[in-house]
Order: sequence, then C-alpha cells, then structure tokens
Amino acid sequence: MNLKFKIVISLVVLFVALPSNAQQDPQYTDYMFNPLTVNSAYAGSRGHLAINALHRTQWVGIDGAPTTQSLSIDTPMGKNVGLGLAIINDKLGPSDEFYVDANFSYTIKLNEDRKLSFGLKGGGRFLNIDWSKGNSQNPENVFQENINSKFLPTFGAGVYLHDDDSYIGLSIPNFLTDQIYDQVTNSVGAERLHFFLIAGKVFDLSETVKFKPAFLGKFVTGAPVIFDLSANFMFNDALRLGVAYRWDDSISGLIGFQVSTKLMIGYAYDYTTTELQDFNSGTHEIMLRYELRTKEKQLKSPRFF
Repeated sequence: MNLKFKIVISLVVLFVALPSNAQQDPQYTDYMFNPLTVNSAYAGSRGHLAINALHRTQWVGIDGAPTTQSLSIDTPMGKNVGLGLAIINDKLGPSDEFYVDANFSYTIKLNEDRKLSFGLKGGGRFLNIDWSKGNSQNPENVFQENINSKFLPTFGAGVYLHDDDSYIGLSIPNFLTDQIYDQVTNSVGAERLHFFLIAGKVFDLSETVKFKPAFLGKFVTGAPVIFDLSANFMFNDALRLGVAYRWDDSISGLIGFQVSTKLMIGYAYDYTTTELQDFNSGTHEIMLRYELRTKEKQLKSPRFF
C-alpha cells in the first residue's frame, strides 16, 4: 500500500469515526450467542458448562483494521450460582489489548419459568501500543514512547432477566475508566463508561421453524447510541439463517449449524454501509460453541440463546 493510499484511508477512517466517537470495545455480529463478554449475569444461565470461541476480522483489506478473538467459559455451580471466564484479544492499528475477566452470577427464581440473575465481573486488561505499526494520522506519534503490557483493572456488573424463550439484560462491563487507544486521534485517551442493553425472544412458528429477533444497544458517555438488530430463523433445530443491521455501520448475513447436541458452528459476514465500503471487502466472523449437556437436556431442542 503506497503512502498516498494510506493517507486517503486515514482520512476516510477519521471522517467515519468522528460521528461515533470511535469503537472502544470489541464488537460482534454474533452478539446474541456471546453475551458473557458484555454481561456477567449470563454466567451459568444455560444450566450446563458452555464454551464459546469466536474470531472476527473486520474491514478486510485495510491495514490496522480491528481483529478480535474471544473465548468464554461458563457453568452453574450449585443451585443459584454461576461462574464464568472471558478472555479477549483485540488488535486495532498500533494497539493490542488482552482482557481476562472472571464472572460471578447469583440467580433468583421469580416464578416457575422466570429467573433474575445478578452478576459481577473482575479482572483486567493488558494494553500494548507500538507506534511504529498501523496507519498513523500523525507521523509524530512514532516518536512517542511505546506502552508494553500495562495492566489496567476492570470491574463490572449486570442484571439478566430470562426464561426458556426470552431474555433482557442491562450491564456496565467496566466501571473503571482508564487509558485506551483512540483511533480517531491516534493517541492514548480516556476510556468511557459503556452501558449495554441486550434483549431477545424466540417464537415457535411451526414444529420445525423458530424465529428469534434480538437487540443489542450500546450507550457510551459522550457518544451517539449504537444499536444492533438481528433476526434469526432455526430450522429443525439444526440450521440457522439470519440477517442483522448495525446502525450507520453495516448489514450482515448469518448462518449456523447445530452439528450435534454439543457442538454449534456459526459464520457471519458484514457488508460495510459507510464510506469505508470502497476500501474494504467486508468483515468475517467465525464462532464455535461447545456444550456439555446432560442426557436429559440432550433430549430437548437446542436453546436459541
């Protein structure tokens, strides 16, 4: 990529990012199957050990575009307690952040079907910035001092109301605001407080078809509201097809296969709808979910969230 093209891309990224005040937290298209990364109260809610792995390559073709890998493990412990671990590696331009968070939930049974879970998370992230990497909008940044494995603690909380076919949750993944890489100014800035609202419901359209609309809203102090809408159909408890829309960002196609009672594979493709569409070939996301379901639970159809 020549210098002139790098400058053009940097200007486009700056133009697009300014209205949204930058992408600070990792984002996912398969968010409806990966809620532990944003809401600690989800831990253990599936009723058995679940392992979720995801890889996301965003804006393919742009140097320094975000790439994210996440691994989450959660399980119930006893009657009311859930535990979980979330590990995330997020790269953006010259920055590389590695998150490790432990999650705890306590669930209260409201009636025969509905439960309310309260969650806490604690851990930290390691921030690395190498100013010689990525597309620098300010060449003088290469003379700044690099940041190597700086530890920044995290502490968050959430609530999660759910039953067998619906859920709604509200969370703040991190109450502590500290340093973070800001791609708009290409510098180290202050992390902002994030609020996440998730919701979804499953409808039985027939004996073989289920329909699930879902919503994720992200509210960041000092920035416009960002929200994702999705609609997924499940056929014969095996094949999942869906579409999604991220406000002022992208439209997506989703597909998933329930390979067995324990393993699900998913793929999502995002088509950029902003000015960046002329400079990238889209975003790819691959997801795997493995569940240690008991024999009793294996007789039931797979949960759609």
